[in-house]
Amino acid sequence: MNEALRLCEDGSHTLYSEKSGECYHSIHGAYTESLQIFINYGLLAVFESLTLKTVRILEVGFGTGLNALLTSLEAESGAVYVSYLGMEPFPVEPEIIRQLNYCTLLNGNSQQYFDLMHESEWNSTQSIHPSFSFKKQQLEFMEAPLEDNGFDLIYFDAFSPDVQPELWEQQVFDKCFRLMAKGGILVTYCAKGKVKRALKAAGFTVENLPGPPGKREITRARKLV
Repeated sequence: MNEALRLCEDGSHTLYSEKSGECYHSIHGAYTESLQIFINYGLLAVFESLTLKTVRILEVGFGTGLNALLTSLEAESGAVYVSYLGMEPFPVEPEIIRQLNYCTLLNGNSQQYFDLMHESEWNSTQSIHPSFSFKKQQLEFMEAPLEDNGFDLIYFDAFSPDVQPELWEQQVFDKCFRLMAKGGILVTYCAKGKVKRALKAAGFTVENLPGPPGKREITRARKLV
């Protein structure tokens, strides 16, 4: 897949995909978007709502690895162990990854963690630090053999329904519901009515939450039963 580097309004990088005709993140801010949607509305909400020693995360659309990097940094406190699985059928080329500026904007061990994630072998679990294990799979989500009730949090970060409609169909969210443990959360930047209806039909309870700059609202879904 051909990608071109773009500088967002918040100073972080995103990539423009020539194949899809979309950026991987909001041009208003890749870092800002990931932090608000996936960390604040997703990870921190799970930490608050579930009494767990381990949080199991699935990301649909690993992309540049920004969500995984921010999650690894949040897990550094060691209060909860995070097990992370990123699904990405079309990996970004290593020479493009090396140009991304996320680690210049973040403190601590971000460069070490980012490198470990991208240098790790596919389909192999890598310990990024004592509170964060990581695995990536080069598979389409619907083809992946995943364990029912095996995840507490899903980052749903595929390209938009206009570009990848097959990843926003009812059967996809039915699978997400099966994969999620009771009390789990799914977060996505997409707030289209069709997507929210599909989430509700799958069994989720759906919330509309304020979006990051450039986006009025986003969607959070919970499995309450």
